[in-house]
Amino acid sequence: MADAFSKLCMAAALGTLLLAGGLSGCSSMSTDHVDCNVVKLQTESGRSDAEIASAIGSSVKDVAQCHGAEKSGNKSSNTAIPSDY
Repeated sequence: MADAFSKLCMAAALGTLLLAGGLSGCSSMSTDHVDCNVVKLQTESGRSDAEIASAIGSSVKDVAQCHGAEKSGNKSSNTAIPSDY
């Protein structure tokens, strides 16, 4: 009886660890990052900022911030350009 209880406790602990690990991994999948390269391609194909925002599940403001920052895929890619030495 004690052996069965021990196995049950181990299974419950393992299940809890798997559940906690799975939930923490899900948070990294959802992001507010807008891929500016996608915005550039969609803009070149004639889509408006509102259409692009709707398609990628973002806001029009985030899409609008991408104009001119398409090189690295970040909204703040202008800060990634090194200055002359």
